[in-house]
Amino acid sequence: MYKAKVLIRRRASILDPQGKAVEKGALLLGLNNISNTRIDKYIEFTVDTDEEIAAKEEVTTYCKKLLANPIMEDFEFNLEKI
Repeated sequence: MYKAKVLIRRRASILDPQGKAVEKGALLLGLNNISNTRIDKYIEFTVDTDEEIAAKEEVTTYCKKLLANPIMEDFEFNLEKI
């Protein structure tokens, strides 16, 4: 069994409206030196297989087809045997 740790990032060329909203909140709090905020997604789950290659294939498919938007986002992941 493996634990997958996935990081999904919006591509640099894509605007991040959530990051901009957070920056506006920072300004309201008097934090005037904050810029270029990007909000990413971090997801953890288990993959019930003992074969690392099979786990990598399943995580890749899960990310490509469900977790990440392939037009706007990139993903990376690590597997940890548990």
